This record gives sequence, C-alpha cells and structure tokens, in this order.
Amino acid sequence: MRRIVIAILICAAAALVGFYLYTRPLPVLKIVTWPGQYGRAQRAAMIEPYRDVAHVDTQPAEWDGDLAEVRRAVASRNFKGDVIDFELPKAVQACREGLLEKFDASTLPAGSDGARAANDFVPGAMGDCWVASVAYSQVIFFAHNSFRGPDPATLGDFFDLAKYPGPRALRPGAKFNLEMALLADGVAPNDIYKTLATDAGVARALKKLDTIKPVLIWWHKPGEPARLIQAGKAVFSTALNGDVFDARGALPGIIWDRQLYEFDVFGVPKGDPNKQRAFDFIRWATGSKPLAGVADWVALGPARRSAWPLVAKNPELGIAMAQFLPTSHFTNAFAVDDGWWLTHGPALEARFQAWMNAQN
Repeated sequence: MRRIVIAILICAAAALVGFYLYTRPLPVLKIVTWPGQYGRAQRAAMIEPYRDVAHVDTQPAEWDGDLAEVRRAVASRNFKGDVIDFELPKAVQACREGLLEKFDASTLPAGSDGARAANDFVPGAMGDCWVASVAYSQVIFFAHNSFRGPDPATLGDFFDLAKYPGPRALRPGAKFNLEMALLADGVAPNDIYKTLATDAGVARALKKLDTIKPVLIWWHKPGEPARLIQAGKAVFSTALNGDVFDARGALPGIIWDRQLYEFDVFGVPKGDPNKQRAFDFIRWATGSKPLAGVADWVALGPARRSAWPLVAKNPELGIAMAQFLPTSHFTNAFAVDDGWWLTHGPALEARFQAWMNAQN
C-alpha cells in the first residue's frame, strides 16, 4: 500500500509539473523591425518560427529608424524591443554612441554547409555591436537596344558617352556617387576610402563625374529609375536593387558590375535585461535557413553565403527569387563603409552639393 501511495504521489507531482510547464506564460522576446514587405518577411521566416523553436513568445513591433527612440529606451531602461533591425548606418552610429550591447561574433553558428561564420558571412557583415541579416545594393539600369553594338555590361560603360550616348540619372548625394566614380576611374576597391580621404581623391572623383555632368538628370524616389528608362528620359540610371524586382514585368537591362552594397543588421539595446535571449535569437535568425527564408519573400540578399543556394520561390507569387538578389551577382560587389561615411560624410556632402550647383 505504501508503494502504491508513493507511486500515486509521484505521478500526481509529475502531472502538476507538466501542467505548469504547458500552461505557464512563455518568456517574452520583443523584436522591432520595419513596416511593409520586409517586416512581413521577417515575421514569416524568423520571428514566428523562432517562437516554436525556442518556446518564446516573440512579439514583433515596428519603428521608423529614428535613433532618438533608442536613446530614450536606453536612458529610461524602458525597452520597446530586445532585438532591433537597423539599417547599417544607424547601427554604426548607435554603436559609437554606446547605445548597443557588444556582440561576440565568434558565437555565431556554422552555416548549413558547415562553413565557419567568419568565412561564411560576406565582407562587412559583422561588427562590434551588430550582425547583418540581409544585403541591398545600388545597381545600374540601362535601356535595351538603345545603342549600336552590344549592350553595356560594366560600370565603365556608364561613363562612356562616346560608345553609349544619352542622358544618365543619378540619385543626388556624395555617398555611392563618389565611390562609383573612383571605381570607374580605375581605383582599386581597397583604396577607395583612402583615396576619398584626400582632397586630391575627391577632386579625382568629381572630375570623373564631370565627364557625364552635361547629360545628368537626378532621381529621388524608388521606382523612378525604371520609369525614366521606360519613358526614354534616360538611357542609364543608378537604381536600388529592390527596383529590379519591382520592375520585373518590364525589366530594363541591369549592370550588376560594381554594385555598391549595404546591410540591414540586428542589434540589442544597451542594458536590456533580456539581452541573452536576444542574442540567442540573433544567432538563430542569422542562420542559413532563416536568412534564405527572408529572401524567398523579398529581393534582399542573405548576408551569409551558405544561405544563397537555399533561396527558393516567393511563397505567394511563385517566382524564383535568386535572380533578383544582389548576392547572386556578387563577383565584383563593393561594400560601402558606413563607419567611414559617418566620420567624413557631412564635409563631402557639402562639397558634392557645391559641385552639383556649379556650372560646367
């Protein structure tokens, strides 16, 4: 009888423990991302699946990228998000201001093919306070069948008015345009920012832009480059790679050579008591399969190489997504140094505006 009673008590205790584990509130992880298709893609490929993997109540929220919100959260210790998706320039600035926790990149897991994270992530994808999830880039559109001979294929062709005459469209600003000019002028990628740090280097970039200045027009909003090409108002235009996917129904020609890329990255606000759970999410979400899952939904390239072969079709449109991703055309891609621009940007933007306003 005693053994029976003990057995009943053990079973009852086990049942109570099981009931508690089943019914207890899950620990909460708040993840701040962006409105629109990108945030939707993250929810589908990362945030909701992680809930099941880690048994965590993942609660998504949205923001507009204003660092003032992060500053207030850190100062008040009232955190809207434990994980925040940043555009890289903002993450670099937040890290410099001490608004983000340091992240040990050596804890990132290997890729699905066994590649070490340090070798698997593309250049520039890991920083002191953040880890990249997706890459986006500036490419060049051109008008098909508008030139004698073969279609243009390189960045140098964008600047070749003799071989490829006609108006060119650029987005106003020093960033991207100065790097692009120096790359087209033969400066080695590793020397771009060393060159731009000198007056002579900036002058060289502007001199290269002078060669197309008489035919330049300017674009300001996504979608504009494709419309300029389609309307015959430009024969070339720089464009964001998201425009490649959006313009797929009437796609202009694309030059991926020397695309200039940046990232969206994950960071954790300084002092967040939930930081260990946040870091665990980042390690999981930047794995090969979740990154590929995001690229199934939107034309943003996974930040690690092992994810590239895993990208499939858009779940709603049935379109194979790999062709639209910047990372599928990465042979001559150039990583924009947002830390360098944070330091040097204001002076160069002023100089670029003066160049824009000057008469030839």
